[in-house]
Amino acid sequence: MPLRFSVYIAASVDGFIARSDGDIGWLTGAPAVPDEDFGYNAFFQSVDTVVMGRSTFETVLGFDGWPYDGKRVVVLSRTLRRVDLPPHLAEGVMVHPGPLPALVEALRESEAGHVYVDGGRTVQAFLAEGLVDTLIVTRVPILIGSGIPLFGDAGRDIPLRHVETRTFGNGFVQSRYEVQR
Repeated sequence: MPLRFSVYIAASVDGFIARSDGDIGWLTGAPAVPDEDFGYNAFFQSVDTVVMGRSTFETVLGFDGWPYDGKRVVVLSRTLRRVDLPPHLAEGVMVHPGPLPALVEALRESEAGHVYVDGGRTVQAFLAEGLVDTLIVTRVPILIGSGIPLFGDAGRDIPLRHVETRTFGNGFVQSRYEVQR
């Protein structure tokens, strides 16, 4: 099975995934749509591995419950050590120091198939390395003015092919793109 990398992420209309201090209250407090998960569950079921940076990992640790049960989770960090992981996550979470080519090789060796890439710097690094296959970006109808940007300088243009756009009753607009190689 070929190794595929996908991004599923939300951003403010002005392109930020979190405030500068990492706060995502503007997202978690957004109006819900009853019985709507914005395609997340189907996406999540399609992946076997989640890769995120340390900042995203620390944010997720603050959630009520661990949202990645049943998935292999890899945290990209040069400073986090396995012994620093919460004991209840020690079996399901791997820490990898990078660089990305070494991580990709480790994922291939572990027979990963579909990888969910999450977190601002991690998404930017995977895009810059030409590794992302699919981007699913949900725009939340809010302007937060500043914060952690979804995209950064990849050092080159990254052509995308628009696949679809969906709108939701709460104003969310979700677009799916395939990265062109």
